[in-house]
Amino acid sequence: MSEPRRRIRFKSIAILEAVIILILTVLLIWIAFIRGKDDAVPANSKGTDVRRRAVIEKEETFYQLDGKKILMYDGSYGEVFVPVYADVPASTVNVNNITMRNGYAYYTDNGEVTSENGIDVSEFQGEIDWEQVKQAGIEFAVIRVGYRTYGGGVVTYDEQFRNNIEGALAQGIKVGAYFYSQATTAEEAVDEADAVIDALAGYDITYPVVYDWELVSGDAARTDAVSVEALADCCVSFCERIKDSGYTPMVYQNKATAMRKLDLPRVKDYDFWLAEYGEKPSYYYDYKIWQYSDSGNIPGIEGKVDLNICFSPYGDKKEDKSE
Repeated sequence: MSEPRRRIRFKSIAILEAVIILILTVLLIWIAFIRGKDDAVPANSKGTDVRRRAVIEKEETFYQLDGKKILMYDGSYGEVFVPVYADVPASTVNVNNITMRNGYAYYTDNGEVTSENGIDVSEFQGEIDWEQVKQAGIEFAVIRVGYRTYGGGVVTYDEQFRNNIEGALAQGIKVGAYFYSQATTAEEAVDEADAVIDALAGYDITYPVVYDWELVSGDAARTDAVSVEALADCCVSFCERIKDSGYTPMVYQNKATAMRKLDLPRVKDYDFWLAEYGEKPSYYYDYKIWQYSDSGNIPGIEGKVDLNICFSPYGDKKEDKSE
């Protein structure tokens, strides 16, 4: 081969290699841009279906340095105290503004009722006459979507879920939802959140979607040995999945478990639903809903039902009930 032809051939190969490298570079930049754009998409409206996995972060927390403490009761030691977290918001509820009337709790501000009355229900309440429930003054209902069995760990839908959610909505009752979790890992919590998101599609959900993780008493459960860190991971994973789908996430817990088992600084950014039975709550930290009874009697429901009060109602502005 002559020298000029050899040079032309090498030059053609070099040009071809440069073109291929340029095309690959542009393609890689485009892929990186699209992925970055997808990761940055906010999910703050209903109908979104991002379903990203939460970034699990461990935060260093601090106690108050001014000597604040929470007094609690222990079966062995009697009265005990717990230091107050400096970075977990305290409750703004003035318990002196809570009154009980006709079996319901009310919260007043400057003489006006600013709270809403609610219940939470599952298949254990059987078939519910939602028209009677509405007439009884119930304004919101948190409905169980399903549960994970505490023995086999099987995700199961509540048998009355669709009847309850459709019946409540038909009567103009505001609706939220909850899932009874027995997750032991973040991955299981994500699976539970996905089951809830799929079930709620198409329904008007104005109240929060709640992560309900409870200790099982009187029997062995798969969650008996769950660590504080794992529980927090589950809470964060479920709530972030719910938030990415446009709902308001919430954590439900009773006072004792919240104070002893829940890593409060890691879940402080989610609304909290407190279970503490009595005429006045004593929980120190912030809560939006208070479950004050597990033995309420409501027309339209056979047997007992949980009673709740929401201090800052979700959804549309509520009517004036000060009269």
